[in-house]
Amino acid sequence: MNAESFHKKGFFISTDKSLLDFETIYRYLSEESYWAKGIPAERLEKAIENSMCFGVYKEKTLAGFTRVITDKATFAYLCDVFILPAYRGVGLSKWLMQTINEHPELQGLRRWSLATADAHGLYSQFGFTELSRPDRWMEKYKPYQ
Repeated sequence: MNAESFHKKGFFISTDKSLLDFETIYRYLSEESYWAKGIPAERLEKAIENSMCFGVYKEKTLAGFTRVITDKATFAYLCDVFILPAYRGVGLSKWLMQTINEHPELQGLRRWSLATADAHGLYSQFGFTELSRPDRWMEKYKPYQ
């Protein structure tokens, strides 16, 4: 993806948390997403505070968002990935993934992880595969509701 072509259309991606539109992020995740529906605002605030966040913007308006939970040395968990409906279909999710993959603080990690119900095609373009050893993974799952 050519970042310059997005910049010419007024888009940019930033990790500056002061630019994030929390209300838009909260509304989408708590009401629209299948993975964080019902998340309390306070919990999302804490999650954002303790994550590396990528905002996608059209001019100054939030168009998309992603969190990366990482130690910036060995592991990263990609989560809360979304592009708002009004901005879909122009390649922003691919550009966002490319930007995350190329971020200097996320180089050399041994393992990346994510969970998705419907975006396998997107993530496979960036090297994600099914778990090679699912028998070694465990989880402790407690839904918000």
